[in-house]
Amino acid sequence: MSIIVHHLENSRSQRVLWLLEELNLPYQVVRYSRAAVTGSAPPAVAALHPLGKLPLLQDDDLIIAESGLIFEHLLEQSNVDIGKPADPDGARRYQHFFHYAEGSLMPPLFALLVLGRMGDVARDAANDLRHAFAVHLTWLNDELSQRAWFAGDTFTAADIMMSFPLEAARQRGGLDERYPHLNAFLARVHVRPAYRAAIEIGGPYAFA
Repeated sequence: MSIIVHHLENSRSQRVLWLLEELNLPYQVVRYSRAAVTGSAPPAVAALHPLGKLPLLQDDDLIIAESGLIFEHLLEQSNVDIGKPADPDGARRYQHFFHYAEGSLMPPLFALLVLGRMGDVARDAANDLRHAFAVHLTWLNDELSQRAWFAGDTFTAADIMMSFPLEAARQRGGLDERYPHLNAFLARVHVRPAYRAAIEIGGPYAFA
């Protein structure tokens, strides 16, 4: 197994580096800078995968796209057990938040990014979306008032998946002092040694 992470600066691919650090798996990083105007990955990425999106994981001759699938592949390669908990309630929470991060939480955050670039013409739409997004934040804050981590009392890969949308929400989604348990979660995340190591390796990351 020879792992290479194709990593875009200031992006969700930072989570892949963090997971690898938690799993104690050896890897290399190929860094890419965002295009100046669009903020997207450079055209060269399309040579690796037709969609030209990052992160990508290269494991020998295998190229894997999509963060969730990358996580599942890596979790199978390590003896460090931060995957789905054994207890049914923890397993259900793990699976829910593992998929919720990209399926429900990221789409409105991406929409807010686009609306923000449109300026005054999109201000009302952005405000409406922030109001709707607050429902997510209120629910998540309540969830973490009852436990330290999203699947239960033990840190799992679901927490890594949830980290980026919550970091992005603090920048543009209205995650502020009204949500103390979410802020406490991010504080716990940011002091983990594996998180700090991934930041050092990954380069520019404006969300920490």
